Amino acid sequence: MSSASLLVELFVEELPPKALKKLGEAFALALRDQLATQGLVDAGAQLTAYASPRRLAAHLTHVAARAADKAASHKLMPVSVGLDAAGQPTPALLKKLAALGADAAAVPTLRRVSDGKTEVLFLDSTLRGATLADGLQKALSEAIAQLPIPKVMCYQLESGCELPGWSSVSFVRPAHGLVALHGEQVVPVRALGLAAGRQTHGHRFEAVADPVVLRDADSYARQLQDEGAVIAGFEARRAEIARQLAQAALEAGGGLRPIEDQALLDEVTALVERPKVLVCQFDEQFLDVPQECLILTMKANQKYFPLLDGAGRLTNRFLVVSNISPRDASAVIGGNERVVRPRLADAKFFFDQDRKKTLESRVPGLDKVVYHNKLGTQGQRVERVRAIARAIGQQLGGNALAQSADRAAMLAKADLLTDMVGEFPELQGVMGRYYARHDGAPDDIALAIEDHYKPRFAGDELPRNQVGVCVALADKLETLAGMFGIGNLPTGDKDPFALRRHALGVVRMLIEKDLPLNLDELVEQVRRDMNQLVKGVIVASTSTPRGVDSHASSRVTEKFELSTATAETLLAFIHERLAGSLREQGYSAQEVDAVIALRPQRLSLAPRQLEAVRAFASLPEAPALAAANKRIGNILKKAEAEGPVEPSVNPLLLREPAEQALYAALQQIVPQADARFDAGDYAASLQTLAALRAPVDAFFDGVMVNAEQTDLRLNRQGLLKKLHQAMNRVADLSRLAQ
Repeated sequence: MSSASLLVELFVEELPPKALKKLGEAFALALRDQLATQGLVDAGAQLTAYASPRRLAAHLTHVAARAADKAASHKLMPVSVGLDAAGQPTPALLKKLAALGADAAAVPTLRRVSDGKTEVLFLDSTLRGATLADGLQKALSEAIAQLPIPKVMCYQLESGCELPGWSSVSFVRPAHGLVALHGEQVVPVRALGLAAGRQTHGHRFEAVADPVVLRDADSYARQLQDEGAVIAGFEARRAEIARQLAQAALEAGGGLRPIEDQALLDEVTALVERPKVLVCQFDEQFLDVPQECLILTMKANQKYFPLLDGAGRLTNRFLVVSNISPRDASAVIGGNERVVRPRLADAKFFFDQDRKKTLESRVPGLDKVVYHNKLGTQGQRVERVRAIARAIGQQLGGNALAQSADRAAMLAKADLLTDMVGEFPELQGVMGRYYARHDGAPDDIALAIEDHYKPRFAGDELPRNQVGVCVALADKLETLAGMFGIGNLPTGDKDPFALRRHALGVVRMLIEKDLPLNLDELVEQVRRDMNQLVKGVIVASTSTPRGVDSHASSRVTEKFELSTATAETLLAFIHERLAGSLREQGYSAQEVDAVIALRPQRLSLAPRQLEAVRAFASLPEAPALAAANKRIGNILKKAEAEGPVEPSVNPLLLREPAEQALYAALQQIVPQADARFDAGDYAASLQTLAALRAPVDAFFDGVMVNAEQTDLRLNRQGLLKKLHQAMNRVADLSRLAQ
């Protein structure tokens, strides 16, 4: 069967830039998968996805003109049902054959196969492989239907299209052209009211030829670049922009470098077809404004790449990625410099105005900002965060740290009321640091105001000082407790309040900062503070008349209460995040389960416990001891169903040599293991317990635990309880059993 390269392109109006890369990849993958399902693509075929602001395309090698025929065997019915006594086909058989596209002439060719009980008729046939035209039509329709379109547009078709007039279609953007080439041949397919051809379009202004008439599928990228002045491949265009950015920064001199922002690079790649990087500048007076403000406005509003010096400080120069390459770029450069000036002037105005009021003077205004209709205002929330931060600070550093944490927590949300944060919400915390320093606040408090949002995402840095850690922990725990208290828990992949991120932030700070905090006690402290400080839940009356402002209607006040059961649910939620984090660090599910099963309170010790478990698991005694531990747990579980089992042993009731030997081993080995555990050497503690393997095996081989004599049974259960407690101080070793 002959094969050649296949090229499919949809030419459309400007696609949403933030979705372009994903759309291009999804379109190409869906086409390949659909064609492969129909047997039209060889196993060694290579797929190339293309995506530019005005096109989605896919190039696939080794695509067959028609799929290979396939042998098929259809089970029909038992011989006794399909043939009468004379061997002639029954109406049931003829009907079945007709449904499969055969007739009575196929009866002599039917196979008879015995399944051991009866003979069954089979029809053997050959299924003709799909033609590329039919297969691509199906694949194209499926690929378009499966595109992860962020928002669909419905538009009317142009006159001259397949369905002109009032007919309309839905797609991410209006489509104006369809190309489908198999080698040099056009594949007659249709999509979005368009018939496939070989013509496409290049750059709006700089194309050498328009339209670009494609010679064959393999010449697509080269012809677009040479004749259409378009770099069709997303990754190729991205690499070219990155190269030009680095080159422009080098030519600007002074050791400058463009700011690194992969998301911005992706977005700019999706905005241009023929990139040309130009160097621009703004007035140096604007450098008095915090560089975070200037960088954000240049990146977010203008898609510029600010230039930094060797120390990472912002300079008054920036890079623009233009979509045209004029001989004289001065007009483009001047236009961009004029555009950015009012943006920077706004930032300077906001900064100057904000500093006319202190952060502390803004704090009362938080009482007018609603945080959540069931949890009150931002002002009320600040009071809760302050209480939690004071308690954490008291535990970590006494009165001095508690007072600093309280002060930072009081000021932490005040910058929400500034003009700068109102314009750029991404700067919350950052501007608080600048304004706090302007007001004369100590560095530890100013840094804590910025850092209390950290970590904001996976891999983000943690707060830089203890004050910041106290406030960040308090802020995240208050959010978790509040949302759990009103029932706003994450469900599936939906987590609108980012509670998983908050819980993971708590876990990271407790572990990476090696904080000597007990998690249960910490959550209990938060529970008490929340129950005391959440004044009430205000719910609008259900009897509000239609058309009447609900604020003027009656109110119902319900008491907020974070119950002990809900606090337990919150603790389990945090431990789930801990388990997930540890698994991502390379620990096995068994190792993590063994540690998490004990519900560790000092999370900073969990990594050391895991290393100890890993070392223990490598010992030859580990499998037998893990299995024995599991067995002991099952025995004790059944025994404790009738009453508590005390870890006490009466040596006088030890009758069997094996139980006497186990008791003697416990007396000798457990104190050694406990001493090493108390010293924090968890690996040595578990390795010491490995010596118990022989007496434990001998005990189960020679002793009946559930003896009929009550005192003997209880004594042996007590011995096992003592053994179980000794073996499971570091981790639940039964979780290591296969």
